[in-house]
Amino acid sequence: MIEKIWSGRSPLWLLLLPLSLLYGLISGVRRLGYRLGWSKVWKAPVPVVVVGNLTAGGNGKTPVVVWLVEQLQQRGIRPGVVSRGYGGKASQYPLLLTPQTSSLEAGDEPLLIYQRTGAPVAVAPVRSQAVQALLALETPPQIVITDDGLQHYALARDKEVVVVDGVRRFGNGWWLPAGPMRERAGRLKSVDAVIANGGQPRPGEIAMRLVPGDAVNLLTGERCPARELHDVVAMAGIGHPPRFFATLEQCGVTPVNTLALADHQALSEAQVSSFCQPDQTLLMTEKDAVKCRSFARENWWYLPVEAQLTGSQAERLMTDLLNLVR
Repeated sequence: MIEKIWSGRSPLWLLLLPLSLLYGLISGVRRLGYRLGWSKVWKAPVPVVVVGNLTAGGNGKTPVVVWLVEQLQQRGIRPGVVSRGYGGKASQYPLLLTPQTSSLEAGDEPLLIYQRTGAPVAVAPVRSQAVQALLALETPPQIVITDDGLQHYALARDKEVVVVDGVRRFGNGWWLPAGPMRERAGRLKSVDAVIANGGQPRPGEIAMRLVPGDAVNLLTGERCPARELHDVVAMAGIGHPPRFFATLEQCGVTPVNTLALADHQALSEAQVSSFCQPDQTLLMTEKDAVKCRSFARENWWYLPVEAQLTGSQAERLMTDLLNLVR
C-alpha cells in the first residue's frame, strides 16, 4: 500500500498531503537554520563525505559506502565510517565496532560495512560524536565516510554523494508521508555527485549496478554459484525486497517462496527457522546474514552484492575524494 501511495497509483496520497506540507516546512526551516548559523554545525579536522539519499527506504547506499571505502584502501588511504546505527541499541554511544559487536548493538548496515571492509566504524545518533571516536583511535582515519546522514546538517561535510534508485526514482515527488521524499528532487542541484542504482542514468549521473557474487554459507563460509542451490526460500529484510528477488532470478534461482521483511527488522532463531522447512535452502541478503550468524544453520546462505560504478564520472569522484586527503 505504501508503494502504491508513494508512486501516485493510489489517490490516498492526497489525504496525506497536508502532513507532507508540514514536513516540508519543518525540514526547510531546520535546514535554513543551519545555513544561517542559527544552529551549531561541527566541522571535523579531516574530510567528511556524506553518502545519502533523498527518499525513505533502501536505494543502495551501503554498497556505495563499501565501494568507496575499498577504493580508498586500494589507494593507500585510511578511511573510517560513521553511522547512526539504525536498528541497533548500544548501552552507550559512541560505539566503536569490534569483532564481538552484534547487530543488536550497532545495527545491521554498520556491522556489514565493518565485516566487509575491516575499516574502523563508529556508531552514534549524533554523528559528530562518532567521528570524534574515530579520531581518538591510535591510528585515526584520513577521511570519514558517513553511511546516510544527508539531512544531518549538524555535521559539516566536504562532499555530498546521493544514491538514487534508477528505476523507482522519486515516486510522486512529495515529502513524507504522502510521498517518499525527505527532501525534494531539486536538492540534487547542490550535491557533488549523483549515483543511479540501476535503470537509465540521467545526464551527469554515475551509472551503478549491483553485481552478485557466489552464495556464501553462513555456518561454514563455503561458496558456490547461487544457481546450484536447490529448493530455495528467499528472504530479504531490506528497503526494497523485490530488488533482491529480481537479482536471484538473474542468477538463475527461482525460489519456491519469497519472504519480504521490514528494513532493519530484528530476527530471532525461532523466527528465521520457521521461514523454511529443514530440507529447504534459505537464501538471504548479506544485510540479513549479519543478524543471523550467531544462530545460523547449515542450509542457510546469503548472496553478497558489490556496487559496480562505471564511466569517467566515477573516476572523477574518486579523484575528488583523493584530493581532499592530499
